[in-house]
Amino acid sequence: MILKPLSARFLFLFLICTTLFPTIHLYGQNLIGRDQAAFDYGKSQEFEIGGITVTGAQYLDESAVINISGLTVGEKIMVPGDEVSKAIEKLWKQGIFSDIKITSSKTLSNQPMGQADVIFLNIVATEKPRLSRFSFKGVGKSEADDLKEKISLVKGKPVTDNLKTNTYNITRNYFIDKGFLNVKVNIKEEADSSLPNSVTLNIQIDKKQKIKINRIYIHGNTELSAGTLRRSLKDTKERSRIELFQDVYNTITDSISKVNIKHVLGALGNPKKVLEYAAPRMRLAFFTTSKFIDHTYQTDKQAIVSKYADAGYRDARIAKDSVYRFDENSINIDITIDEGNKYYFRNITWVGNTKHTSEELSNLLSIKKGAIFNQAALDARLFMNPDGRDVSSLYLDDGYLFFSVTPVEINVEKDSIDLEMRIYEGKQATINKVYITGNTKTNDRVVMREIRTKPGQLFSRSDIIRSQRELAQLGYFNPEKLNVNPKPNPAEGTVDVEYIVEEKASDQVELSGGWGAGQLVGTLGVSFNNFSGRNILNKESWTPLPSGDGQKLSIRGQTNGKYYQSYNMSFTEPWLGGKKPNSMSVSAFHSTNSNGISKTDETQARSAVAITGGNVGFGARMKFPDDYFSRYLDFSYQYYELQKYTNFVFSDGYANNLKASLTISRNSIDQPIYPRTGSQISGTVEATPPYSLFRKDVDFTTMSQQDKYKFVEAHKWKFAASWFQRLAGNLVLNSRMKFGYLGHYNKDLGDSPFDRFYMGGDGLSGFQLDGREIIALRGYQNNYLTPRGITSQGTYSYVGGTVFNKYTMEIRYPVSLNPSATIYVLGFAEGGNTWLKFDQFNPFNIKRSAGLGVRIFLPMFGQLGLDYGWGFDQGVSSNPNILPKGQFHFSIGQSID
Repeated sequence: MILKPLSARFLFLFLICTTLFPTIHLYGQNLIGRDQAAFDYGKSQEFEIGGITVTGAQYLDESAVINISGLTVGEKIMVPGDEVSKAIEKLWKQGIFSDIKITSSKTLSNQPMGQADVIFLNIVATEKPRLSRFSFKGVGKSEADDLKEKISLVKGKPVTDNLKTNTYNITRNYFIDKGFLNVKVNIKEEADSSLPNSVTLNIQIDKKQKIKINRIYIHGNTELSAGTLRRSLKDTKERSRIELFQDVYNTITDSISKVNIKHVLGALGNPKKVLEYAAPRMRLAFFTTSKFIDHTYQTDKQAIVSKYADAGYRDARIAKDSVYRFDENSINIDITIDEGNKYYFRNITWVGNTKHTSEELSNLLSIKKGAIFNQAALDARLFMNPDGRDVSSLYLDDGYLFFSVTPVEINVEKDSIDLEMRIYEGKQATINKVYITGNTKTNDRVVMREIRTKPGQLFSRSDIIRSQRELAQLGYFNPEKLNVNPKPNPAEGTVDVEYIVEEKASDQVELSGGWGAGQLVGTLGVSFNNFSGRNILNKESWTPLPSGDGQKLSIRGQTNGKYYQSYNMSFTEPWLGGKKPNSMSVSAFHSTNSNGISKTDETQARSAVAITGGNVGFGARMKFPDDYFSRYLDFSYQYYELQKYTNFVFSDGYANNLKASLTISRNSIDQPIYPRTGSQISGTVEATPPYSLFRKDVDFTTMSQQDKYKFVEAHKWKFAASWFQRLAGNLVLNSRMKFGYLGHYNKDLGDSPFDRFYMGGDGLSGFQLDGREIIALRGYQNNYLTPRGITSQGTYSYVGGTVFNKYTMEIRYPVSLNPSATIYVLGFAEGGNTWLKFDQFNPFNIKRSAGLGVRIFLPMFGQLGLDYGWGFDQGVSSNPNILPKGQFHFSIGQSID
């Protein structure tokens, strides 16, 4: 067959159409209408859509495909024309089809006058396969889980090019952000024979080695050292010696893996696995690794400029920088700095101030003429200094909510800068409304009574900050999410204050086991820290218990079976009467420790001690010396009943211990779970009645132990202090000290064997049957630093000290501040000691230890701790054959403090 030559114009149009619209087709079948005339595609013709059908789509709804196309029955279109092309383009943009065609299934011509011919369209859509499953190869489970959350691949989702590209980019960027700049990602799509039109995605990842920073070279710096500038880079660090060791380790293990020497070193097992286990544990968690991440590097470069600005070089800039390879797995960074000139403050004047004089404001600003120009220091002294000593706070604490101050440079002469502080004082703002949002469990009145901003008062920034602190101290809300939203109304001179809180779980369950007094003891307890006693008869409020009124109900039991049982219950009302923060606490307890023989068994000798008691306490907040102070007055009573119990100060009889205690404390920490600032200081004195002073005719030296301690008498003095200081970011230094002294009224009666101090270990050991206080000291065994002596039974054993002191320093860093699991790691150094007599007391003769630990706060269980400490000194009265060594310590609550 011979083809006729095509005209140049027709050929040009054909090439344009096939190039620009390769997937857009309208296929006619030359179906015959009423006039039996053939359908002509050579020219554009108007049609009215008589119907639309869909074929080929097995999983999509037909009406959905038609709606996406935008074509509707009754619509008039031109064929060929833009309407059909646009319909195909809309369908194609969905990314769920591998092929799309629109054909005419039938046309009706020769319609009545004024009506267009009718066309019936068929959308032929071939769907892309669906995802049946996917997997990650070459990565660990935790990394795979993280990627699954980020990518959000869903079974049944169409596998489009966009989906695969998105998966590729997210996967690659995930590892690039971890420093694996050479990561390779390959996505393999395979048909799933078990499901029709389905595929599996195998995402194969080769992370390669991390790209680390070998060296950071600083050029052009004369005023600030290279070391200072490198330290200002928060997330861009040179490779440390620890990481160099890790690289050596990797090289060794790679070499070992290539040589089969198992038969030579079979006794040692697999050396590669040994190194794989040991080397990562030699890393220090507190160090930032030297991985290179471009976007953090770009941010860190500005830290260098800020460092210069703080030193007065406000024109400093990074003239140029370069990142280049050092070897296959590391890079070098060159940074060249143009320092510019150093500037100084000269004249500072104030304009617009009427409330405070210029002299008052200048004294508060505390910037002297000739001081190095420091923009950060200037901003801190003008706006929102954390300690509240800034010009803005001076006005905001006095109701001037609409206050503003704008520093303007009015003259820059050589290296000196003149500033004009332009102040707008505005009117004092009065608080209109105060409301809380987010308290889904705690009643409004419980929150409102802790808030210090009241309607009708002048606006005060310091009152808002203090209110936030009080809400954090409640323990019912997430301290990281507490927020305040002032809503000013300048026209009326008022402000509404919204406190935003987020409830967190505060009730706790204690379920634990421990070793005490030579026995295994199990503990089960519950604490309802936001209880509501007034709703206890309201069935609807039991979810599972009435809550929301801020009361505390605690029930706890301990037992090891028939030998030891202890039960106690306590209740605290923090606002007795509901009008003032005066608290009342009541508690009761009973415990029994025996040789396991029942009371009703007369055939065997029962040995037991039973203790029953209770206490009532009253607390109040104080306004002097400041309103961080509080006092707590407690009255307690314990009744001891002994039956052939040889482990006590006497074996048969009873004792009464009635005492009162007064505690004065000051608590200014910012939050209870992970404090960053503030302090806790407390002093306690407790005393029994001085019974012996009223029995002058009695010779106590010849009296039996039972008669001596029928009524226990002693006085006790304790002091504790804890300071928190933020070092950098969330890195916190906690310094603590404790002191205790147990004294007597009558030297002939001597020191009471009750309520003594036992030191060493984790603070969880032993039953506190005689009121003893167990002072934890990590790095030593339980009671290792407790004085020994001759007991009433003539045995040489721990008798407890009458005086002790302890010092602790901890550096803490949070791993997670999530309220559902607050976790922080710590390093500690501490020392302490106990003495049998006060005249032996030497506050500098302490037994030292150091170590590492972790704390986990779970709302349901409270704070759990694990420490490893190493003691450096031997106890004075300890067994010389038992030397101190490394110790693991487990703690519940605040037992190690």
